[in-house]
Amino acid sequence: MEKKSKVHEWTVVTLPVVSPQCLNLRTQPRQEIRLLCMAENSSAAYITNPKSLPENSHFKGEGGVWEPRKWGIMEGRWGFGVTLALIMATVMLFCLSMRVSEDQYAFLGDIKNMILGISVGEIPPQHHDVDGEKKRKNALSPNLTTCDVSFPRPDLSVDCCPPKPESEEPFIDFHFPDPSSPLRLRRPVHLADGDYIAKYIKAVSIMKSLPYDDPRSFRRQADVHCIYCTGAYNQKYSDLPLNVHRSWLFFPWHRMMIYFHERILGSLIGDDNFALLFWNWDNPAGMVIPEMFMNGPLVDGDREISHFPPKFVDLNYDSLVEGRENDEQLKMNMATMYTQMVSGAKTTELFMGCSYKAGEGGGCDGPGTVENAPHNTVHYWVGSGLNPGRENMGSFYSAARDPIFYAHHGNLDRMWEVWRRIHGDRPYNSDIIDPDWLDSYFFFHDEKRQLVRIRIRDVLNITNLRYAYEEVPLPWLTAHPQPSVPPKIARELLNLRDLDEPFLRSADFGPHGRTLDTTIRVKVHRPKMHNKISKKQKDYFQEEEVLVVYGIELKEEKYVKFDVYVNAVDETLMVGPVFREFAGTFVNIPHSVRPVMRRKSNLKLGISELLQDLEADEDESIWVSLIPRGEDCMHVSIDGVRIEYMH
Repeated sequence: MEKKSKVHEWTVVTLPVVSPQCLNLRTQPRQEIRLLCMAENSSAAYITNPKSLPENSHFKGEGGVWEPRKWGIMEGRWGFGVTLALIMATVMLFCLSMRVSEDQYAFLGDIKNMILGISVGEIPPQHHDVDGEKKRKNALSPNLTTCDVSFPRPDLSVDCCPPKPESEEPFIDFHFPDPSSPLRLRRPVHLADGDYIAKYIKAVSIMKSLPYDDPRSFRRQADVHCIYCTGAYNQKYSDLPLNVHRSWLFFPWHRMMIYFHERILGSLIGDDNFALLFWNWDNPAGMVIPEMFMNGPLVDGDREISHFPPKFVDLNYDSLVEGRENDEQLKMNMATMYTQMVSGAKTTELFMGCSYKAGEGGGCDGPGTVENAPHNTVHYWVGSGLNPGRENMGSFYSAARDPIFYAHHGNLDRMWEVWRRIHGDRPYNSDIIDPDWLDSYFFFHDEKRQLVRIRIRDVLNITNLRYAYEEVPLPWLTAHPQPSVPPKIARELLNLRDLDEPFLRSADFGPHGRTLDTTIRVKVHRPKMHNKISKKQKDYFQEEEVLVVYGIELKEEKYVKFDVYVNAVDETLMVGPVFREFAGTFVNIPHSVRPVMRRKSNLKLGISELLQDLEADEDESIWVSLIPRGEDCMHVSIDGVRIEYMH
């Protein structure tokens, strides 16, 4: 008879057995006990989240392996322990012959220590999270032994986890393709010919026909995005969830994903030179949903019908303004691209996002400019307004179920290369050299169904990955927005308005912040203006002035968007980025409602060029307006606004 007793979220299974047993068990919700050994009404288990057990539970101690308070020493069972030790030695020798890597050795260490503990009647706590290693390394990686159910909305739970835990699979480290192999050329979708489209359709059709237990199948590919983007995996050595959005992980992780997706598609049709396409939404010729994604297996039934061709995509979409003519939308899109790629993203952090590292002290929530828009906005624009989360593209758990996801991220990957090229002459815009970023790693299945560990340092040079992007025009490079009102007149009007309808005088909104249920207007002091740094000096030192909206807290996990303007005389006229007063935008797409994932966010926007254009670069203060774009902003509070300087 099996007796179950629940301890918080852990289901502890106790079996009244005569002799010890070792069982592989999975608890609810989707937490895993990798090895559970029991004997004479007592048990010991390796658990991944010891902090979730209360002090008065059946377990005590710290670290990975827990022991009961009264552990019955198994006297007379040395023969059993020796037998298990011999089995373990055999497994270890096998793994050595297979060149198993460090993560699998860690798991084998768990088993070894449990076996040794059984033989002597105790199980000492084991710490893979060695203090010395933690101090030396804050690189992020997933804990493959645990995979949680995802909660994109409070009313929805989604199980994206693989059929078999990936911790049970042997893996290899990534190796670069043969450098003599031809470069795979990724072209814009709207220039694809009939032969290519036929190959692409054939490859996706085969991928969709594969069973779910095949990691190359289309749905399994989509669920990889779900796992990593909803916090289903915890960080290694931690019970904190791992999320690859809203930080400097965004660009490299998605590059990895579409790289392996591309290789799998090519292998399914026997074409080693097969290359993905990119949706060229930053070019007028590519601003509609591509025709090839409106037919056959590339169609997705959960798209917004009112946005079908010939409707131009809205790169700064807020769902409140619909029905623009394409000519007007084109101007909006060009201005959005200029702000997000050029004037607002002149430093690595502004473009890439905040530095997210392992552990409690390493977390951050600060997406780069392009991740906010066009990335988030295009996702939401494509998704169906008939679905509560604008599935598929409008929710991260379901986004990769739409084939257009890969073309969208192909263009975002291309944006990373374009940004490096257009800002490469700025001294502080060299590639990130932080080893914690370079050594962060993730796992993907390749075209041979082999699990591969790949590090960020492996994907920084696309030539080494043997692909390239076809050169296409960048019309937004010259789409420099102009002020809505001549700057001198604007300054006079703002001073008069400040007398009649004063702006907030404190840019710090207090311990509880301010709710963004209406426009927030605040006067922000520029701390370095007393130094009167000249434009020539700023150019020499390459210092970027940055507007920081900090402490952004979402009371509920919803789609939220608000725009930021500087020295805007009349916010009712500020309907988009076509005016120079537009500094940038904040966009949140729901990713998970696990309370542990909720962290206050920061929005950082480069404004040096904007201030020069508004002739405000020598002013002691600026007027900042935070404009909500949707009723869900009532669920947002903000702690304040300040100015920082980046070198």
